Amino acid sequence: MLLPIADAKTVRATARSLIREHRGRLAGVLVLHSIASAAGLAGPWLIGRTIDAMTAGTATLLGITIVALVLVAAYAVQGLVSRFAQLRAMVLGETVFAALREQFMHTVGRLPLSVVERAGTGDLLARTTNDISSLAQTVRFGVPRILVAAATALLTLVAAFLTNPLVALGLLVGVPSIALVTRWYLRRSGRGYQRQLAAHALLSGVVSETVEGARTIEALSLAPAQQAKIDAAVLERRDTERYTLGLRTVWLPTIELSFLVPIVAGVGWGAYLVWTGAASVGEVTAVALYGTQLIGPVNELLGWMDELQIGGTALARIIGVADVPPDREPVPDATPADERLEARGVRFRYGDGPEVLHGIDLSLAPGERLAIVGPSGSGKSTLGRLMAGINAPTDGWMTVGGVPITDLPLDVLHRHVALVTQEHHVFVGTIADNLRLAKPGADASELESALEVVDALGWVRHMPDGLETRVGSGGVVLTPAQAQQVALARLVLLDPHTLVLDEATSLLDPGAARDLESSLERVLAGRTVVAIAHRLHTAHDADRVAVVQAGRIVELGSHDELVAAGGQYAALWSSWHHE
Repeated sequence: MLLPIADAKTVRATARSLIREHRGRLAGVLVLHSIASAAGLAGPWLIGRTIDAMTAGTATLLGITIVALVLVAAYAVQGLVSRFAQLRAMVLGETVFAALREQFMHTVGRLPLSVVERAGTGDLLARTTNDISSLAQTVRFGVPRILVAAATALLTLVAAFLTNPLVALGLLVGVPSIALVTRWYLRRSGRGYQRQLAAHALLSGVVSETVEGARTIEALSLAPAQQAKIDAAVLERRDTERYTLGLRTVWLPTIELSFLVPIVAGVGWGAYLVWTGAASVGEVTAVALYGTQLIGPVNELLGWMDELQIGGTALARIIGVADVPPDREPVPDATPADERLEARGVRFRYGDGPEVLHGIDLSLAPGERLAIVGPSGSGKSTLGRLMAGINAPTDGWMTVGGVPITDLPLDVLHRHVALVTQEHHVFVGTIADNLRLAKPGADASELESALEVVDALGWVRHMPDGLETRVGSGGVVLTPAQAQQVALARLVLLDPHTLVLDEATSLLDPGAARDLESSLERVLAGRTVVAIAHRLHTAHDADRVAVVQAGRIVELGSHDELVAAGGQYAALWSSWHHE
């Protein structure tokens, strides 16, 4: 599953919105570039006038000297103004890019977790890296250079027609071929670049999952199958690159030829006009020089059009993330009456797949500890995710305090129910930054109190800068146990009443797990706890145990009751106890 891609209408609307938002800066950039372009146009006109004066025998040494000085001054003004114009254009590009990046990160941060997991990491990773880089290239450099080239080309053409309209007509000979081949190219390149960027996302995802699952691939001898997936992704990327390259091999040579024809035609046409007396040699020279000057900006304009296609496709992929439909419609004023968690007739399936849970009924009293056990693939983790509000039931109700979980705004939901999994990410930043993700306004004393609850305050104080020690990529590397303690301290700050634990210590070595479980126990004190149990000692200590098999709760009771009943739980306990 790939995330949505915005349509052309939405991309154009976004571009217009950005132009309106930054129209003041944009106008300033255009004015400066227009002045610079106008200064550069003085050369051909002055050279043409000098040639006519020499032809008529009226040229003087003083006049030629003045023309030379004026040319030097004009080009000096052009260089100085261009410098400031390019600086302002770069500032504009950075401002626009920063706004787009912030908007994108804001959107990504609000994506439903269920959607992100279905899409996988490859597509989202490609949008946050490759697509952002492509858009940055277009916004930082493409937009300013396009403005420069467009202003220069337009003013150069105007100057040529002001010099002599009849001679300047020769410069338009190449326009039909440029227009036709560019139209042909644009009709095909958009789809081509969409496919190319999607292929990059596919390849990134396959490589990423291969690296992350290298040990599993090696252990299960899956290397040939994974290699086949990588080969297929590489071939798709190659084919998409070849397609867009094929378009450019037609478009660019035709454009280059179309640049040369007007100059040759213009000189021939000008010679005829000089012979008929409709133009002077100086006018033909000036227009020919203007034609030569047109090659640079028009070539740059068309060249950046290719980058604009890539940037436009990247923008469509970036803003398309906002089209992800919400997985819930929260009621703003929804407030749970208490902390009772209940499931009534809950059914669930992933997408169009088979039903995973079948009519689950369950009620947890505040402060109760429930262990969910069962064979692998029975639906334990799926039930835990529904209890934590990660996914919404396909049918039935999952409620907290009588309010459906999906009716609660996420910030309200997380104050009542939180999911604790095996994975605990350490974000780039300080330890304090990592903790304040749960409570942005927390002061240092609150952070230290939370760390003390999970028995982490000691090692944090021994860090080089204490709470302000930078961790994550490029900073101090935390051990898995320390990372999990930081995650538990975040839970203390978040202070939810109900915790859903999906074997929170199973990835740690036994020694670290035992040390951490005492920290975890302090976090759990006084809270409702749902433990997805892969180790049955967790079930032994719970108030009740729910045995899940094939998406149904087949047994429910205390550990002693279920052992005495001699059913499936008793068999599981006996098997585990005698290992």
